Amino acid sequence: MLEPKSQPTALEWEILQHIWRGGSEVSVRDVLESAYPDGEKAYTTVQTVMNNLVEKGYLSKKKTGLVNFYRPVEKRDETLRSAVHQMARKLFGGSVNELANFLVDSDALNKKELEELKKLLDEKTGEGEKDG
Repeated sequence: MLEPKSQPTALEWEILQHIWRGGSEVSVRDVLESAYPDGEKAYTTVQTVMNNLVEKGYLSKKKTGLVNFYRPVEKRDETLRSAVHQMARKLFGGSVNELANFLVDSDALNKKELEELKKLLDEKTGEGEKDG
């Protein structure tokens, strides 16, 4: 069995979100300008984080001229699905159902979010079709 990838840090997740929004290939400068337009992070910080994501297997890197271009190895949903399963494995004995129950029971979701979740579940199970 393959070892799961090392989970991204909070900053790595933040940068991954901007890369997924950025299109097919992005440079460090692209991410820096979209994620930190007011200079909150240094170019070298973003570059280091993006290179760490390459080493962890989340991004690939291609050099064109003097510029490195990065692209996600997986689609956002695939990466998130894998992260949720890893969290469920670590914290809930592998049960995504127990994770979902915990979220619902822990007051982590407000009333509006619970209503949205119920609507989504109804749609997934076909319950929403009976109303209309």
